[in-house]
Parts: sequence; C-alpha cells; structure tokens
Amino acid sequence: MKKNIFSLSTLLILALVSLRGFAQVDPHFTQYYIYPSWTNSALTGAFDGSYRVSGIFRTQWGNISAPYSTQGLAADFTTDKNLNYGVSLINQTAGNGGYRYNTVYGNIAYTGLRFGSNERHRIVFGMQAGLIQRSFDVNRLDFLSEYNPITGLPDKPSGELLQSPRTSTFDAAAGVMYFDGATNKKTNVFVGYSASHLTRPKDKFNGNGPNAKIPMRHLFHGGMKIRVNNLLSITPNVLYMKQGTAQEIALGFYSQYKIAAETDLMTGANYRINDAMSPFLGFSHKKFVLGLSYDINTSDLSKLAKGSNSFEISLSISGRKSMKTPEVEFVCPRL
Repeated sequence: MKKNIFSLSTLLILALVSLRGFAQVDPHFTQYYIYPSWTNSALTGAFDGSYRVSGIFRTQWGNISAPYSTQGLAADFTTDKNLNYGVSLINQTAGNGGYRYNTVYGNIAYTGLRFGSNERHRIVFGMQAGLIQRSFDVNRLDFLSEYNPITGLPDKPSGELLQSPRTSTFDAAAGVMYFDGATNKKTNVFVGYSASHLTRPKDKFNGNGPNAKIPMRHLFHGGMKIRVNNLLSITPNVLYMKQGTAQEIALGFYSQYKIAAETDLMTGANYRINDAMSPFLGFSHKKFVLGLSYDINTSDLSKLAKGSNSFEISLSISGRKSMKTPEVEFVCPRL
C-alpha cells in the first residue's frame, strides 16, 4: 500500500516537473510523424496511396510501478474529389489510480488548392472533431489518512470526497499546411500550423475550479526533404508546440537509404530542448513501415525518475486501390 502511495506521488511530481504545473494535458509522442492527426489534421491523407493505417505504442517512466502507457491507432484515406478523411483513437493509462485519457476523432482535409507546375505545390486545410474522455478509479487510490498510525494498516476511512471520476467533452481542432510535392527537385519544403482544443473544453480534473478549461495547443512544424542521390535522402525538421505555460521545441532529422528495390533503411534522431535526445531506427518494405525510438532524458527529471526513459514502437501500412489510369507520384510531406 505504501508503495502505491509512493508510486502515485512520484507520478504526480514527475508530471508537475515536466509539464510545469499540469499546463499541458495532451499525450506526447516522439514519433509524431507516424500519428499525423495528433500533429496537424491537414496531414490527413498526406501520403502517396489510397489508404494508410498506423499504430503506435509508447511507454515512459518504466521504473514506476504503474508507468504512463499510450497507444494510438489511426486510419486515413485519399479520394479524387479534393477531400481526404480519417479517424484516430488514443488510449493513455497511468498511475495506480487507474487514470485514463481517451480520445476519438474524425478528420477531414481539403486538398483542392494547388498551383505551380503540374499543380505540385499544395496548400491543405484540415479540421478535426471528436470526444475527449478522462477518468480515474476511486477504489484504486490510497490516501495517508487511511493508515492507522499505531498498526500501520489502512483500516480507517479516507474522508476524501472525490467528484466526477469520469468526464467527457466535445473537442475540435483545425490546421493548415503547405508542401512542395514536385518529384524533379533536390529539395522539397513543407510547413504547417495547427490549433487544438478550439472549443476550450472544460477541465473538470483541474484544481482551479469548475470553470477551468483545457488550454489550446498551438503547434508549428516544418522541414525539407533533401535528395542526396538516387539512394539517399535526408529530412531535417523542426517542431514547436505550446499549450498553456508548457512548450516543446524539437529539432531533428531522419535519413532514408534504399538498400533493396522495395526496402529502405531509416535512421535519425530528434532533440527536445531541455528534455531528451531520441534516436530513431526504422525499416520500410513495400507497404509496411516499422519504427523504433528511445528517449534518453537529458534534464534534471532523469534524477527524479532514477534514469527511467521512454520507448516507442510504431507500424504503418499503406496501399493503393486498383486504378485504370497510371499512378501519379508526388513527394509526401513527411516530418
């Protein structure tokens, strides 16, 4: 029981230190490029194909008895009517109190704004709408007030009155993105912006009272794909995110090297300033992309977490429907 209290307290302290007073409430991904609906709804359908299904699993602070665990599943589809659409789900669990953060969203992106040679320059507008559900299990929480100071056993009532252990709210987001999809260039640029929680959903788990709201999340991302030769490309990228008083700045790159006719090796790394270094390794074979990343904490948080780091694994499957006309390739705005 005492270990449960320690674990829960440690998780709360870790969240307090890393998120600056719980100002950020959204789940976090290192491989944000594999889960585009979290990054920017304008990325819906931004791939060369007809459909894509992506899954991601993240675990962090593994030294804690009940660490944060986040799973995401997304699917998006392209059409020939200037509209792409998709769905995405997230499930996050943490702590001995059975805390859960669940979301389900529907995405749509308008791709009809095209210009330049062969209309390869594109500006895409995206929208997202869905539900956020957050909950915890009161029966799994332990309080110091329950423990008898003489016997050391939890044989006393806690006296705690906890309201609203489960809450659901409507949420919406929007984004815009520009990318150069021309295939005959050495360098292709992409840049985007998204705003999440436009409806300012109520945050009933916030200690600031019943009128507290989930803060909006502003996210800027961009980069460029550089073709070094016919076998190798390098994509430097940057991401800036701000939610409430919390912010994240990530700089990185990934390279893609063709090792066989239908197989690519992907390597790279991202550095989140004042947070972590994240090496990445992946493979692309035909329709499948497998990615692995590991966060090595570089902040003072590593001392509190006793060296605990974070691990992510992702899998993406894409394909193309049968077409009577020749396929038209373009350079995808990969992050």
